[in-house]
Amino acid sequence: MPTVKKRPSAQVINYGNKYYLVDCGEGTQVQLRKQKISLLKINHIFISHLHGDHYFGLIGLVNSMHLLGRTKELNIYAPKGMTAIIDVQLNAANARLNYKIIYHELTEKQSVCIYDEKGLEIHTIPLKHRIYTNGFLFKEKPLLRKMKQEKIAYYEIPHYKINDIKEGADFIDKNGEVIPNTHLTFPPAPSLSYAYCSDTAYKEDIVPLLSNVDALYHEATFLENEKDLAKKTFHSTVRQAAAIANKSKASALYIGHFSARYTTEHYAQFLQEAKEVFEQTKIANEGDIIALRP
Repeated sequence: MPTVKKRPSAQVINYGNKYYLVDCGEGTQVQLRKQKISLLKINHIFISHLHGDHYFGLIGLVNSMHLLGRTKELNIYAPKGMTAIIDVQLNAANARLNYKIIYHELTEKQSVCIYDEKGLEIHTIPLKHRIYTNGFLFKEKPLLRKMKQEKIAYYEIPHYKINDIKEGADFIDKNGEVIPNTHLTFPPAPSLSYAYCSDTAYKEDIVPLLSNVDALYHEATFLENEKDLAKKTFHSTVRQAAAIANKSKASALYIGHFSARYTTEHYAQFLQEAKEVFEQTKIANEGDIIALRP
């Protein structure tokens, strides 16, 4: 439940100055404003599952986008039922939006690619909860190699050849000599990845999907002494979240979605239990900004 100090789930991923909203709990649009993120910059929304703490803020956000004069289409990726939930609220108010919502209905029980544009892919992560639930894996595509600027003038490389060379091609100079790509370029920066694992019981078979992920957010609803309750409610303990991070060889783990029975005074205990399994664990505090690439 939302409290004075904690709000339900919502995260924004900024890639290439494009904003992707993952889950939309109650109060999300207020938090977006606090972070100075324009509502109209969000064109893709991903809903993990149809429990209210992960989407009760969506109709308010959709309506505010309308009031702000949005005309660009909005893509919503969500389990079956999301379309009806939004439509019944709009129809009850006899409301007509200035823009079109495109619904992408998620039903697959295995991981699928649901978004593929220049530079970025987004895949579902099948989770184990009381209802159909997905996490989301954001994967940067392999980056281009970097040109050694002095080589451009030295070999008189035409501008139209540069992109091919960045993609790995060799260059044939005016004398017919083949100049190896490695002589002309630096290796690209490593591609980055981020995984969001929403409500789920411990599910070890997602580990291959998360292999070597740069940052992993995983729910940690309970401390270990409530592992029976975690099992009953299809949630994870903090140790289980840390175990997934450890087995996945993640670079960092961020934990959240703590049960309302806990306060910020319990955070130290959550960290202690997690770090006994996976040292690189941090609390996912509201308002935190995590830069994977400086």
